[in-house]
Amino acid sequence: MKRTLLLNPPSFQDFDGGAGSRYQATREVTSFWYPTWLCYSAGLIPESRVVDAPPENLTVSQVAGLARDFDLAVLFTSQPSFAHDLATVSQLKAQNPNLQVGMVGPQVSILAQESLAAGPQLDFVARREFDYTVTELAQGRPWGDIQGLSYRAGGRIHHNPDRPLIEDLDALPMVTEIYHRDLTMEHYVIPYLRYPYVSFYTGRGCPGHCVYCLWPQTFTGRRFRVRSVANVVAEVRRSLELFPQAAEIFFDDDTFTADGERARQLSREFRPLKFVWSATARANTSYETLKAMKEGGLRLLVVGFETGDPQVLKNIRKGVTLDLGRRLAKWCRELGIQVHGTFMVGLPGETKESIEASIRFACELDPDTIQVSLATPYPGTEFYDFCRDQGFLQDDALVNGATGYQQCVVDYPGLAAADIFQAVPQFYRRFYFRPRYMARAAMVMLRDPVERRRLLKEGRQFLSFMFKRRQCQQTPVAEANRCP
Repeated sequence: MKRTLLLNPPSFQDFDGGAGSRYQATREVTSFWYPTWLCYSAGLIPESRVVDAPPENLTVSQVAGLARDFDLAVLFTSQPSFAHDLATVSQLKAQNPNLQVGMVGPQVSILAQESLAAGPQLDFVARREFDYTVTELAQGRPWGDIQGLSYRAGGRIHHNPDRPLIEDLDALPMVTEIYHRDLTMEHYVIPYLRYPYVSFYTGRGCPGHCVYCLWPQTFTGRRFRVRSVANVVAEVRRSLELFPQAAEIFFDDDTFTADGERARQLSREFRPLKFVWSATARANTSYETLKAMKEGGLRLLVVGFETGDPQVLKNIRKGVTLDLGRRLAKWCRELGIQVHGTFMVGLPGETKESIEASIRFACELDPDTIQVSLATPYPGTEFYDFCRDQGFLQDDALVNGATGYQQCVVDYPGLAAADIFQAVPQFYRRFYFRPRYMARAAMVMLRDPVERRRLLKEGRQFLSFMFKRRQCQQTPVAEANRCP
C-alpha cells in the first residue's frame, strides 16, 4: 500500500473551496467546511493522511515539506484555485521527484484532458466520485486497469472508462473517524451553525434539475443515493462519542429532504439521541416532514430560495414557486425551526427589476440569516453552456486572483456585470439593516449567550466586508478589481 497524502492545498487567505465546499471562494464571513470527500478515501487507505491546509493556515512551502514522507499525493482542486494548485504540485515534486501526484474534484472531472494538458507536472486525474479510484492507485494496481482514471503515460494522455457511481454507500467508511484522526474540529466554522460543529453526508446526488448547481452536474449525479438509516444513526452515535464538545451536527446532503419519508424516519431515530442538528431542504418540503424533523432535534434548515422573480425561478428549473417558499417560511416559524436562506444574483433572465424583487422577497420571508452569492457559471453546468452560447460569459476569472473573492463573469443585455456585482452588498444592507431584523437579533442575543457570541462575531466580519466594498467604490478601476 502506498503512503498516501490527501491534500486540500493552500490557496487564497481564508479560501474555502476544497473537498466539502459548494461555494468555491473566499466568503464575506469566514467559513470552513470539512474536507469530507478526501476523508472518504483516507478511510479506505490504511497508510494515509489528510492535510487541510486553509483552516490550518499552512503555506505552500510547509505543505511541500511533507512530500518526502509519501509515495502518492492527491489534491482536491477547484476552478478558481486550479492554477494555484498546479504551482503546489510543482513544489511537491521538487521536494520528492518520485512522488506520484494527481488531482480530484469537479474541475478536473469535467476538464480532465485540458487539466492534464495545462499541468505537465500532473500524473493523473481521478474523475467524479474518486473514493475507489484513489484506493486502487494506493494499492498499486496498473493504471490502465483503473476505472475513472485519466493519466499521462508514454508522452500521451489516456482516459480510462468512467467508474459507475457508488450504489452501496454503507460500504464506505465513517468520515468522522478521519476527522478525529487527522483534523482539529475547532478550526471549522460556518456562521449559521453552532460552534464547534461536525458535518457529513447521509446521501449523494440530488434529483433537482437546477441549471447552476455544480455538484450534481459534474460530480455526484442527479439521482439521490442514500445510506441506510441504521448506517447514518451509527455515525451519529460515533460522532457524539468522538466529539462530545460538538454543539451541532450538520447533514450536508445536496437536499436532505429529497426523500420525505426517509427524512422522517431518520428524525424518529434521532429523537432518543437528544442532539442538536441542522440540514438542507427545498421549499417544497411538507409540513409533516418539517414537524418530524423538529421533534427529532432539528434546529435550522438551509433553504435555497435563490430569487424572488417567478420567471427566473422557471429559467433555472428550480422546481418550486414563490408561494412554496412563503409556505415553508411560515411553517418553520410556527414550528420554531430557524432558516438560513440562500439567494443568488445574476441568474439567467436577471434584470434590475428581478434583483429588486429578490430583495423584497427575502425581506418578506424574513429568514434568520441569509447568504447572497454571485451566480457563477462553472464548466460542466447548463448555466455555463447557456452563458457561453449566448455570449454572456466574460473572460474574467471566477475569483479575484489576489483575494479569492468571487467576481461576476456574466454580462446580460441591460444588466452589466458591475451592476450584478454591486447587488450583493446592496442585498445584504437592505436585509440586515431593517429595524425588524435588528430588533429580533437584539432579543436573540439577550436570551442566548451562545447566539450572542456567534452573531457579534459574524456582524464584525460582515461590517468589515461592507467597508471594503465601500472603499472599492472610491478607488480606480484597476484597484477596485482587487477588492472583495
